[in-house]
Amino acid sequence: MTTIDSNVTQIEHHGPSPDSIGAILVAAGKLNPRDTARVMELQQREGWRFGEAALRLKLINERDLVSALNKQYDLPELLPDNDGASAELVTAYQQFHPRTEELRALRTQLLIRWFKRPETHQHVLAIVSPNGGEGRSYVAANLAVLFSQLGERTLLIDADLRNPRQHRIFNVPDRIGLAAVLAGRAGLDAAVAIPGFHNLMLLPAGAPPPNPLELLSRPALPTVFTSYLDDFDVILVDTAPALRYSDAQAVGFRAGSAVVLARKDQTRLADTHRVVRDLGNSGTRVVGTVINNC
Repeated sequence: MTTIDSNVTQIEHHGPSPDSIGAILVAAGKLNPRDTARVMELQQREGWRFGEAALRLKLINERDLVSALNKQYDLPELLPDNDGASAELVTAYQQFHPRTEELRALRTQLLIRWFKRPETHQHVLAIVSPNGGEGRSYVAANLAVLFSQLGERTLLIDADLRNPRQHRIFNVPDRIGLAAVLAGRAGLDAAVAIPGFHNLMLLPAGAPPPNPLELLSRPALPTVFTSYLDDFDVILVDTAPALRYSDAQAVGFRAGSAVVLARKDQTRLADTHRVVRDLGNSGTRVVGTVINNC
């Protein structure tokens, strides 16, 4: 069995510490004092973690343990049968899934190459890919969840004004969004909090405008970024396919930094090179390229 428990402070015979997995399971009614004693006896005899010992004794299931871990680390908890956000949010629904670990590795690289770089004056990052269907919105949404789990105040902006998806992924209304903000018909309060997620808000694209590129090219966009940076540590921006439209270049230039996504066995290498070159020529710092293999 794969151990999915976290490092837990050693539990003495007098009972679990208040913030331990054991105490959380007891408070949730998943274990009683007699069960706890059995778990601690097996834990100390075999050298297992508390959660693993409880699983081995079949006193809890993996969902119980994941829920306790979420409470211990103050992480958003979404169950697979949740009827709210999309199952694409693997980082929230399945925190020990291989895809989640890969996305955490990407977050770590971004922390090193982008977020903590001294020359990065504003923490705005455009998520760009050459074409549609390459996982750009999926990666942007999950990265937003992961940054918020670090305690970073995170804003996800859907700047794909042609075929927006973030409102569907997070299951929020999109009647008012970025398009209305850029047109001066809405204020910064158009960004909405996501139920069940800490430190995470979304500015959806809003109603599709007739002139997406013109809106994104206005001076209003950098003003929006600057204004939101007063309240957020990280701003991630989903974009339209870069080879179909010039929207991504306009957003990348104003964001200052971008990461380019390509899909394994789908995205042509020449297309990726072209997008990286075009972004660089427009003055955007390309933090790196990501291969999406799912």
